[in-house]
Amino acid sequence: MSKYQYYTKEGYENLKNKLSDLKGKGRLDIAKQIGEARDKGDLSENAEYDAAKDAQGHMESEISKLEVLMSVARIIDESAIDNSSVSLMNKVTIKNLKNGAKMVYTLVAEEEANLKQGKISINSPFAKGLLGKTVGDKAEIQAPAGVVEVEIMDIST
Repeated sequence: MSKYQYYTKEGYENLKNKLSDLKGKGRLDIAKQIGEARDKGDLSENAEYDAAKDAQGHMESEISKLEVLMSVARIIDESAIDNSSVSLMNKVTIKNLKNGAKMVYTLVAEEEANLKQGKISINSPFAKGLLGKTVGDKAEIQAPAGVVEVEIMDIST
């Protein structure tokens, strides 16, 4: 993991809220499930107890992962983003040169990626193919369906 991970204010708040929910409500819910399963008798043959303990382990693992992310998370100053070439937090309009389709993507931290919202991870092969390009540049990007040739139409924040 790099020294810092940069997030939008919204993305940072989402991470913080998720961690808070897991540490608070999540832990209480798991403790309640374990207590209820424990009350049902012999723990050596209690599938509900085993499932609750497994869920607790998964949740604690998620909490640890989020704590590490929060320790290196920084909110990016969106007013300082350079729009002269494609970089983190840029909204990029591209045109597929084969079929003429236009697409708009925002390059974000991996944890903020959401294709339905047009947000792609800065670590994805598609984003990596766009990084450093300027308006008018063409890029050949390796996609699951093969190489896609695109032209950068616009870069904004």
